[in-house]
Amino acid sequence: MQISRSEQKRRIKEIERLVGELVTLPTQVLRQTPFSEEIKQALVETASLRGSVRQRQVKHLTKLVQEYPLEGLYELVSRHRGGELRERQQFQTMEFYRNALINEAIEQQELCREKGDDWKENWSSSTLEELQREMPEIDPLTLSRLSYLFARTRNPRYSREIFRYLRSVLELQQRNRQRDAALSKI
Repeated sequence: MQISRSEQKRRIKEIERLVGELVTLPTQVLRQTPFSEEIKQALVETASLRGSVRQRQVKHLTKLVQEYPLEGLYELVSRHRGGELRERQQFQTMEFYRNALINEAIEQQELCREKGDDWKENWSSSTLEELQREMPEIDPLTLSRLSYLFARTRNPRYSREIFRYLRSVLELQQRNRQRDAALSKI
């Protein structure tokens, strides 16, 4: 799936926010991060900077942090600073997948119309395949049907339904992770 330049910029901005929150964490917490010692030290030093110097350093750290898995970092920040940043990132991810799915459905509908083929509810989608890798709990038939209905009618109700469905699957994943973490402590 092709990611637009605007979406790439939004994702970078979110990582910048994450790094901005990371540098405000206490040194002991920063030592728990999976980064190299060099990056950990840079995070600690950035906390004392102010103004444009700090902004430049955060941008530099953002480039370095992108190579690491971000999920654990969002959890670390959520434990110490609240879950607002994580919720925002998840919201944007769900929005991105919903829009990608809807756009692909509209393109598929146009292609079928041009070829004179019959377009069905259970159409194949690369976005759905990627979503299934990210969230194995999803029902691809439900999402393909909802995106099909949106493409046919352009009724925003179906767009909202896609978003609600993705949010419910994400919440299910989070509950399962919390349950697994609690069971592993026993």
